[in-house]
Amino acid sequence: MAYFLIFISAIFVNNIVFSQFLGICPFLGVSKKIDTAIGMGAAVTFVLTLATIVTYLLQKFLLVPFGLKFLQTILFILVIAALVQMIEIVLKKVSPALYQALGVFLPLITTNCCILGVAILVADGTNKLPAGADHNLLTGTLFAFATAIGFAMALVIFAGIREQLELQNVPKAMKGTPIALLTAGLLAMAFMGFSGVV
Repeated sequence: MAYFLIFISAIFVNNIVFSQFLGICPFLGVSKKIDTAIGMGAAVTFVLTLATIVTYLLQKFLLVPFGLKFLQTILFILVIAALVQMIEIVLKKVSPALYQALGVFLPLITTNCCILGVAILVADGTNKLPAGADHNLLTGTLFAFATAIGFAMALVIFAGIREQLELQNVPKAMKGTPIALLTAGLLAMAFMGFSGVV
């Protein structure tokens, strides 16, 4: 039951975009079309889950035992950048079609603060887990995966709304960024409705 609560909580209640305001850059920048939002969401899901596992293990077996916790941020950034580069190289060799589809999103993931933020939250054990859940690699990985799903869901919903707004007669002063920010605020308020669920 605790794992189910972690999953639901990370997606809806503590959505990384709407409650913690991480990943706003790609949320606003890549959300003009649903296709690009789905691609970015899939790439973030894969990289975030893998990066969280690697950074958790580095924190537990390298940084904390040797008293190098002050290097956490720098090391985690390097790990995320290296993972993105490795994934890019592997995709280029193994699946050129998938590489072409995700090619534009992979470099963007390197600078996504959502990935670094979740990696630090899980490694430090400060991620919001429901009562009764222990901070370990399994719950951390589940939290990271669910957080990435929540990020992707927010991105796709926002992209769908923005596509519909392009077809509407929006006042000239509200076109573009103003209506996008207003819509993001309304979505954040809508997700606040989930706060009593878990």
